[in-house]
Amino acid sequence: MAYWLMKSEPDEVSIDDVLAAPAHTVAWFGVRNYQARNFMRDAMRPGDGVLFYHSSCPQPGIAGLAEVVGTPYPDATQFDPHSKYHDPKATPEQPRWISIDVRATKKTRLLALAELRTIPALEDMVLLQKGSRLSITPVTPGQWKTIVALLDKEA
Repeated sequence: MAYWLMKSEPDEVSIDDVLAAPAHTVAWFGVRNYQARNFMRDAMRPGDGVLFYHSSCPQPGIAGLAEVVGTPYPDATQFDPHSKYHDPKATPEQPRWISIDVRATKKTRLLALAELRTIPALEDMVLLQKGSRLSITPVTPGQWKTIVALLDKEA
């Protein structure tokens, strides 16, 4: 089992949106970075844990827990000329971008980015590294345990 931090802009898809979706599950779409795509395509497996992170908002941070519930498949938005995620170089025969299904398991208090930066056990977390902008990053088992324990303690 692996662990991931996945960023979503809450005005596009929030933890509340996922919890309101059928089976609390959504397709993770719109990833347009090759390294993040490769994580989805090559490394993510059903059952992997996800830290659901709200980004590009007034208070960024971890807003909930989720899990990967499917295997990768072509992101349909790449083929839609009306989508902001359209990629004219992608074809159904040769898709460039991937989606994966994610199920929300728990909404948590917001564990803000500023607070994450104060936790010594998380100092090596990819999210906290200078210049880190990836929408999907791996999380170590120790980092996962630290964050989940902190959220459980304060629930």
